[in-house]
Amino acid sequence: MSDSAPAIEVSHLVKTYGGVTAVSDISFTVARGEIVGFLGPNGAGKSTTMRILTGYLPANSGSVRICGIPVATRPGDVKKSIGYMPENNPLPEDMRVSEYLYFRGRLKEVARRQLGPRIDEVLEVCDLKRVRHKIIGQLSKGYRQRVGIAEAILAEPPVIIMDEPTIGLDPHQILIVRDLIASLRGRMTVIISSHILPEIEMTCDRVLIINQGRVVAQGTPADLRREMFGLSTYLLDVAGDPAALPAALAAVDPSLAVSATGEPAADGFRRITVTTARHDELGEALLRGLAGPAFRLRSLHRVEPTLEDVFLAATRRSWDTVAAKPAAQAPAA
Repeated sequence: MSDSAPAIEVSHLVKTYGGVTAVSDISFTVARGEIVGFLGPNGAGKSTTMRILTGYLPANSGSVRICGIPVATRPGDVKKSIGYMPENNPLPEDMRVSEYLYFRGRLKEVARRQLGPRIDEVLEVCDLKRVRHKIIGQLSKGYRQRVGIAEAILAEPPVIIMDEPTIGLDPHQILIVRDLIASLRGRMTVIISSHILPEIEMTCDRVLIINQGRVVAQGTPADLRREMFGLSTYLLDVAGDPAALPAALAAVDPSLAVSATGEPAADGFRRITVTTARHDELGEALLRGLAGPAFRLRSLHRVEPTLEDVFLAATRRSWDTVAAKPAAQAPAA
């Protein structure tokens, strides 16, 4: 197994159930130490793909390699390389936290002399020391999620797969779990499936979006914003002659253009929407360029599409593409 191989390699993966295609020719890679968000609407094929990655479900065709190990022919070795936290996080409610982790550590073949110190380490990392002797069934949802993460990272696998790790948590618990996942960056490869898109954006280096069994977009959130929306947008509250504004903007940067002009308020200010093909920050240049006597600028801010906007645009684009195919293939009347 080469250390230069990607942590996860998926090539032309296909899975069907009774004639229904759940995963259709998916291909992607995840680099070592990277944290990747795996997004898609319900029924998009996320859970099926994750089960195939973990070796719990065979594919119809295509290949998956985890750290260079083929899942199809060596599922046992692959499972030793993966820490998996499923969505429902099933835990034995009658066991204490420390004894559960000891039990799981032995199943994962962690050496006895290493297991005690390693349990102490994951209890510290997951902020579980205060509850190490408590029965799992008596823990809150947030603590139970952290126990699931502690179990997933216990044997120090190179790849961690988490399905909805922050679902059902309060804001404080979400922050703790988010920081915990971020602390794994560079040490372990993490792939997270979640419907909580702000958490994915704040936690992940890169995003994969699938719909109808296909990858419809992938890249960093910034790259996907550029791909889906193209132009950068600034909103200005400005007073002055709107007819003179295009020339003033062109003096700041030729790519700046007025795309919408609102009605003036009683105090003379109006909302102006300005777009540009440039993606670097132009806010300071706009402030300087509109600081003369011809305009009074009250506020300026850059509008950033959220990951939710990107997600909706990517999935809508894929649905539109599928809907257009029958029309394109229909014979002429």
